[in-house]
Amino acid sequence: MSMQHMWEIGGSQISPDQLYAAFRSKTPVRLSESARLRIQHCRNYLEERLESGQDIMYGINTGFGYLCDKVIAPGDLRQLQLNLLRSHACGLGAEVPADIVRLMLLLKVQSLAYGHSGVCVPTAERLLSFYNHSVLPVVYTQGSLGASGDLAPLAHLCLPLIGEGEVRIGEEIMPSAEMLKRMNWQPVSLEAKEGLALLNGTQFMLAYGIYLIMNGLRLAKLADKIAALSLDAFGCRPDPFHPALHRIRPHAGQQEVASRIRAWMSESPMMQQPKNQVQDPYSFRCIPQVHGATYDTLQHVYRVLETELNSVSDNPNIFPEEDLVLSGGNFHGQPLALALDFLAIALAELASISERRSYQLLSGSRGLPLFLVANPGLNSGLMIAQYTAASIVSQNKQYCSPASIDTIPSSNNQEDHVSMGANAAVKCLQVLDNLEKVLSIELLCASQALHFREPSASSPELQRWVEEYRALVPPVSEDRYLHHDIVQGIAFLRAAD
Repeated sequence: MSMQHMWEIGGSQISPDQLYAAFRSKTPVRLSESARLRIQHCRNYLEERLESGQDIMYGINTGFGYLCDKVIAPGDLRQLQLNLLRSHACGLGAEVPADIVRLMLLLKVQSLAYGHSGVCVPTAERLLSFYNHSVLPVVYTQGSLGASGDLAPLAHLCLPLIGEGEVRIGEEIMPSAEMLKRMNWQPVSLEAKEGLALLNGTQFMLAYGIYLIMNGLRLAKLADKIAALSLDAFGCRPDPFHPALHRIRPHAGQQEVASRIRAWMSESPMMQQPKNQVQDPYSFRCIPQVHGATYDTLQHVYRVLETELNSVSDNPNIFPEEDLVLSGGNFHGQPLALALDFLAIALAELASISERRSYQLLSGSRGLPLFLVANPGLNSGLMIAQYTAASIVSQNKQYCSPASIDTIPSSNNQEDHVSMGANAAVKCLQVLDNLEKVLSIELLCASQALHFREPSASSPELQRWVEEYRALVPPVSEDRYLHHDIVQGIAFLRAAD
């Protein structure tokens, strides 16, 4: 690989945007020199402590969890780490999506690179080799309580280091031992503390969080754009977006949404036309307040994730300069669990208000035909598309029951409060996917309503966007197979960023 075209990890603080941009570009990644030195310095210190034979250090020369008082003989420390990886690989359920597994690999190395975990440099480098060669460990969605770190998912992520577990290369799943032979790599020989450093951490929750926040921000902007189309299509008034209203209730997200929609409306001939109604329904009139509240939530979640991205979340942690090995609780996922539950609610609200706009557009009011089709009765038009949106919005409400308020004791009550942040992460991804579907349905409805407004047009930018969409999904003249149109709309939205 060309050294000048590689991205360095572990050199400095990074933002979710920076990490995600490198991830999306598929740029190869290497450890920065400063990270290599920190990791090695920490490892040297730990080995000196172990050689002294005077310390009892959790998980380094003791058992784990409730077994923390069981001291392990020096000759068994390597076997202890192997046993840890094997015994903790208890994941079940669906496979974690490939993009999130790739992010987990990056984030695990990012946390190790701070030099407080006690791993060896080759261990971190092998994880990056997995990333750079698209060797993706098979990880499962179920198994983490989100509080001793994401133990089961991270065990599956790291088992291939020792030639166990399974990996996916492209569409092929194979035993890790076979992958090592194919890549001409030797299994990593884990030293004391390494297995624990690999398994303790929040990288499962955090990988979901980074993926969710970056795609959530993208969909929030698309929700504004689609809502602007619906405003024109429904013949709405411009008054609710006047800057004076938002100056006296200056929530940042509300102001941002109102400003963006005003910019589109100012160039829309349809918006300038006289209106007969005094007010519009809330789903149109309150777009700045509802979408804006989601924006503010996204910004809060972004800050939480940025802090976690630049943190060390395993246990125990090693501080060579202070001559300390401290066992604490940095692996606990509560900050992420609460943020991910909040994120799910905020994304679900975008879907909820979107479905209401679709419903209004289909209502046969304001000069639009019932269900947005010529000859309704013979044709059902977009009637059932709204049913689909309604069922998805209802499902989102079920997914938004907070995981973070639940806890189940584990490890014989040693680990007696857990975050359930992993469950929060998995269900939040379902909400994100559902939002994308509901927005595709609103886009279908809004573009169809605009078709019935022709020759009137929206703003030039929005009109161009509709024409691009119509190249994939033409106007509905009579009943047809709508599943394909909705799926095409999802593909259109994914390409829109």
